[in-house]
Amino acid sequence: MFGNIGLTELSLISLIIIVLFGAKKIPEFIRGIGQAIKEFKKASK
Repeated sequence: MFGNIGLTELSLISLIIIVLFGAKKIPEFIRGIGQAIKEFKKASK
């Protein structure tokens, strides 16, 4: 799907995310994604 994603590409994507969301919002964003995945798995059972 994504092909070969190297360290350079991951670093660039991470930098863009930090600039867009700010360093303080990232933990909340990741926590929200984790909760959404948990709810999805729970609902699929």
